Amino acid sequence: MTALLICVCGGLGASLRYLIDTAIKARWGGPFPLSTLVINLTAGFFAGLVAALFSQSLMGPQIHLLLATGLLGGFSTFSTAINEVVVMLRVRARPMAICYFLACLILPIATGVLGYLLGGLF
Repeated sequence: MTALLICVCGGLGASLRYLIDTAIKARWGGPFPLSTLVINLTAGFFAGLVAALFSQSLMGPQIHLLLATGLLGGFSTFSTAINEVVVMLRVRARPMAICYFLACLILPIATGVLGYLLGGLF
């Protein structure tokens, strides 16, 4: 039953990612892949928050698994970010590719820490 619930939560996360990605791309016309970065920053923040709540026993292991592995696992998309870096390199947008790659590595960790710290206030 747990595996099925994780699949359902993962599907919800992927659907949410699609909706947010589509909404941002409809408004953002630049070559920078803003939608993927926003999604991964949001996922990092909520992963930190979920981890904090779990570490304080404010969330049970089952809910933690469903949210962290299922929902946020389906929502976040590091593989898409790496593919976008490769595309930028192929079209010779090296400075943007390097900045984006570094942003994809550093900023989600920072938002995860922020979520964890804010979760510690509960």
